Amino acid sequence: MQFWQILDYAHSGFRWIVMLAAVVALVYMIYGLVTRRAYDRRAGLVMTIFVRCIEIQWLLGLILIVLKAIALGGFLPAWWGHLILMTVAVVVAHMYMGFKRRPDNIRYVIGLVAIIAVLVLIILGVMALGGSRWGMPTAPETAALIHIV
Repeated sequence: MQFWQILDYAHSGFRWIVMLAAVVALVYMIYGLVTRRAYDRRAGLVMTIFVRCIEIQWLLGLILIVLKAIALGGFLPAWWGHLILMTVAVVVAHMYMGFKRRPDNIRYVIGLVAIIAVLVLIILGVMALGGSRWGMPTAPETAALIHIV
């Protein structure tokens, strides 16, 4: 087994940690908004963990794309769409940080918007890859490779 294949499994498995962090953050933001709780250290920590998970997943994916492209001798065009959407997701995940001096309810709303936007971007990014996800036809790994010169 090559290193990029091990990294592929790690990237694929870490998605469940990302989803768990997203669900926890989503529930916490909704709970804080509904109960009108103060936006405390715990709320900030929940959002920080969510963002760090997104960052780790993005970094694993970036390294994976580079190593896989080297191993296969080129890039699949779908990887560009996936990489761009996931990069935007990382930027959006950081969006809540610019609202630290806002009222608590605004911070909860911004956290909710950031989480939901990131989840939508993740879904679109996975769809950009094609394959057997969500009933889409599977494309062979080497189809339409853009060769590295």
